[in-house]
Amino acid sequence: MSSCRLYLITPPALPDLAAFATRLSEALDGGDVAALQIRLKDVADDAIAAAVAALAPIARAHDVALILNDRPDLAARLDCDGVHIGQDDGPFAEARRLMGPDRMVGVTCHDSRHLAMEAAEAGADYVAFGAFFPTTTKDAPTVADPEILSIWQEVMQTPCVAIGGVTVDTAALLAQAGADFLAVSAGVWAHPDGPKAAVAALNAQIAAGLAAR
Repeated sequence: MSSCRLYLITPPALPDLAAFATRLSEALDGGDVAALQIRLKDVADDAIAAAVAALAPIARAHDVALILNDRPDLAARLDCDGVHIGQDDGPFAEARRLMGPDRMVGVTCHDSRHLAMEAAEAGADYVAFGAFFPTTTKDAPTVADPEILSIWQEVMQTPCVAIGGVTVDTAALLAQAGADFLAVSAGVWAHPDGPKAAVAALNAQIAAGLAAR
């Protein structure tokens, strides 16, 4: 049976880095997390660098991969473990050139198996499908059906990430459908019982979903 793990995404803004670093530590104490994506839009490069400097030691102390959104040039310069690129963030080949062969490059593929297959054939380390449910974290241009995860698992080896509206209430369904990773932002940071409880609950729901595969 294949596994499914959490892939955390930072809130869209981090006005108080020290406070968020504490919350991140709490979240990672809640259970298994595979990766943390720093996703900061429309901020200066030095603000992104400051976020990486503050959060990378916490992620690595928990054996969590640190991934930067959108910017392979910065991800390489700041020694991140990987980069996540969208369809409008430049060609995959350029991201791979900047990151080198040993660091991760993941690609947003919306609700398109065609885009995902192109990315996988180009050498992407993972493809991301979504949004599966309504999300307030970002404007989602597409709505994906969980069936795309099941079909992908049957025909492709490249891991797939489910993103968009992933919460404690939706995690089991997506894990059961075939997601290798569940990308979660507000479902952790806005959880009423706090990030540590959210990660614990999400891991429990993932286990339930895997058991039902």
